[in-house]
Amino acid sequence: MIVRRPLALAVLWLAFAPRAALAEDGVVLAAGDIAGRGRGKELTAKILDANPTGIVLTLGDNAYNAGTLSQFDSLYRPTWGRHVARTFPSVGNHDYDTPGGKGYDTFFRSRVGHPIGDRGKHWYSFDYAGWHFVALNSNCKEVSCGAGGEQATWFDADLSTHDVDCALVFWHHPRFSSGVAHGSSTATQALYEVAHRHGVDLILSGHDHDYERFAPQDAYGKADPTGPTEFVVGTGGGAPRGMGPLEPNSVTSAGKVFGVLRLTLHPQSYEWKFLPADGYAYSDAGSASCVGPRSSP
Repeated sequence: MIVRRPLALAVLWLAFAPRAALAEDGVVLAAGDIAGRGRGKELTAKILDANPTGIVLTLGDNAYNAGTLSQFDSLYRPTWGRHVARTFPSVGNHDYDTPGGKGYDTFFRSRVGHPIGDRGKHWYSFDYAGWHFVALNSNCKEVSCGAGGEQATWFDADLSTHDVDCALVFWHHPRFSSGVAHGSSTATQALYEVAHRHGVDLILSGHDHDYERFAPQDAYGKADPTGPTEFVVGTGGGAPRGMGPLEPNSVTSAGKVFGVLRLTLHPQSYEWKFLPADGYAYSDAGSASCVGPRSSP
């Protein structure tokens, strides 16, 4: 894994990092919309406990309802916080209910041993298991998400310097979603376009409290085998919600379920499996090859 960190923090990472993180293949566990007042966060934290290898990605809305440091300490820390040393977070709209995402910043900066982006920006990248990962900030009222803006420009440059076969991007607000509460977000369209242009394989989001997988598509919803495959995984513990009318290219979906997406990463391909929490029966599993690197125009 290639992540710059001070030596002491590197030692801490190695102490907690599972052996799989140092192997050729990798494991990713991901979900968003996590630590509310209900029991969902406990159920999904048990899935992390049962899968001790690999890294954890959060897909925003880490602590409800306002992302205060107190809510992170009382709700997130005892549950998903058990795995904070191997966690790579992204920021959601509820995290920004505390101005600037200060609670999010304070909690994660004091407990993880790797960069999580500049304060107030919250975008960053890292390499793991031969894949390139990028965390973006989809709170587009707080930061620029548009074409030519600071974040999209940084994102384009970052992917241009990491011309690898397989790449994964994660942020909170999904470009495409059939969720009854929020649905698709055109605000992230420019970021999706950058991802597509560079051959990004996977985009993970949350926001809608449900699970959904889309077929590869472009930023305008047209099926395209060279486009990213998007997963909406807002099933980390927040109050579950139902599905609305399905968007084009939606392959499978489930509302009112708790669970975690598990990805197994290979040098040229990946496998996915939705791991439902105890008491829930929905499942989704499969495999696909990476799109491969594509040159910028």
